[in-house]
Amino acid sequence: MTQDRYTRGMQVRRQVLGDAHVNRAEDTKTALDQPFQELITEAAWGTVWASDRISLRERSMLTLALLAATGNFDEIPMHIRATARTGASREDVLEAFQHVAIYAGAPRANHALKLAKQIYAEMEREGGEPA
Repeated sequence: MTQDRYTRGMQVRRQVLGDAHVNRAEDTKTALDQPFQELITEAAWGTVWASDRISLRERSMLTLALLAATGNFDEIPMHIRATARTGASREDVLEAFQHVAIYAGAPRANHALKLAKQIYAEMEREGGEPA
């Protein structure tokens, strides 16, 4: 584990996902998944998300599009919630999912939009994101 990359990854992870989410992941970490948590913190958060070559907003859009295009729907709610911190608007998310519809398939984009609508509604009820 590269300590600098891990430390930076944890900072970016908290910035994007919020302390509550990261604390839950850390609190439930076991010996089984500790190496995995270190890997994603270093590689995803400490390398990819920590790069300043594109903005967090753009990374949110790319991540959501890639998740939808590859059918990895379980991660979409977490990344929709993260848009409140990355600056990706609902319109940005719609644009990303429209790209998915054209280049990866309308059913995947449709399902991703369904998830986004559900999560945005939850966020509104929680007071975490304006309508």
